[in-house]
Amino acid sequence: MSHYDYLIVGAGLYGAVCAREAVKAGKSVLVIDKRPNIAGNVYTQEVEGINVHVYGAHIFHTNNKTVWDYVNQFAEFNRFTNSPVANYRGELYSLPFNMYTFNKMWGVVTPEEAEAKIAGQRAAAGITEPKNLEEQAISLVGTDIYEKLVKGYTEKQWGRDCKDLPAFIIKRLPVRFTFDNNYFNALYQGIPMGGYTKMVANMLDGIEVRLNVDYLASKAELDALADKVIYTGPIDAYFGYRLGNLEYRSVRFETEVLDKPNFQGNAAVNYTDRETPWTRIIEHKWFEFGDQPKTVISREYSSEWKPGDEPYYPVNDQRNGALYQQYKALADAEEKVIFGGRLGEYKYYDMDAVIASALNKCEELF
Repeated sequence: MSHYDYLIVGAGLYGAVCAREAVKAGKSVLVIDKRPNIAGNVYTQEVEGINVHVYGAHIFHTNNKTVWDYVNQFAEFNRFTNSPVANYRGELYSLPFNMYTFNKMWGVVTPEEAEAKIAGQRAAAGITEPKNLEEQAISLVGTDIYEKLVKGYTEKQWGRDCKDLPAFIIKRLPVRFTFDNNYFNALYQGIPMGGYTKMVANMLDGIEVRLNVDYLASKAELDALADKVIYTGPIDAYFGYRLGNLEYRSVRFETEVLDKPNFQGNAAVNYTDRETPWTRIIEHKWFEFGDQPKTVISREYSSEWKPGDEPYYPVNDQRNGALYQQYKALADAEEKVIFGGRLGEYKYYDMDAVIASALNKCEELF
């Protein structure tokens, strides 16, 4: 068996960036992943000529030119702009909340009228200092929009009443008094042409990768292969959950191929009523302006995570934050292991932030 400078656990974005930068710095690297494929949660699989986002929609967006220039070495990005639609019992509204939304909801025409409507509803609700997600949402968009377009969707996504969720979750909700339908409004935005798997494969080009390898099941044997380990799996799993489980939300997907060219006319439609069991439907072909004769859709169902499920979103409340700090203290004491990424740092990271974090870590290491 060869000996390596670095064993990288996880072939997702964080692991792939670290692998590429380590090799660039003259280090020998082995990348392992317990899945049968590279690319982690950004994995895309071709179905009927369409790049399907197997683990949910991933739209690359950033204001960080360093990160944008970095990913453009490995893929050419198209001009996709995220403009989701909200479906409330058959009524369709623009997301982000903007003048189209306000006009449809209240018949207002000017930004001044829309601001006055929201201010009136905020005052009627008596909210000055928002204490939870419900109060934060009403203070941002008023009661009508909260009730129709925020409440049901958010409660399905988090499995908790909006009054029991912290206000900060919704603070980055885009609210615009313009007709701008660009949800992220980032300087750089798009989807890698040919899919994310192809992009990650280019990052890992020439690097040894072993798939279907469960690091925690053969830890001692794998650790012996390298001087250092970069671990991107769940931090609590690394320590055998000895302090208890960190909580996550998980997502289940029902994907189907439809014998028609167009199902919903948009990449993402959010179902914001409480009764519809799924949170949204993704139509994958529209990420790349497809003209295939068939289409592929995925319904997303949010669920509470349990061991064995795929962890998606960290539940960053007080209890989990405190527990993570205890695990971080254990992680800091591991001399040979570097913990990184969404699961290793128990952080809700956008893709550009994962890449920025990996590049910063590599600068420090190499």
